[in-house]
Amino acid sequence: QVQVLESGGGLVQPGGSLRLSCEASGDFSSIEIMAWYRQIRGESREMVAAITPAGDTNYADFAKGRFTISTDNAKNTAYLQMDRLRPEDTSVYYCNVNFNYWGHGTQVTVSS
Repeated sequence: QVQVLESGGGLVQPGGSLRLSCEASGDFSSIEIMAWYRQIRGESREMVAAITPAGDTNYADFAKGRFTISTDNAKNTAYLQMDRLRPEDTSVYYCNVNFNYWGHGTQVTVSS
């Protein structure tokens, strides 16, 4: 079994910052990719950013220049630093490991 645990969500004012964490644990041979997605209620889940253990990254257009994904391979943990947050970033953010395993999500609310 594989567990994926997100943390770090919360309420922040527009222009503020949050740092999300995603820790993977359990029975998997290796991590090939970790990614953050988000899903606004009633809409499809969309990719935010992804990273490989080698440090190769990919960002959605809305995330470029504001969000930074990073990883601590020794801890099987990925981070998403989100800066200059906007109200439209309000969503549940999910972590995915190897395009296979999902966490339960963490709520991010951007509001004054």
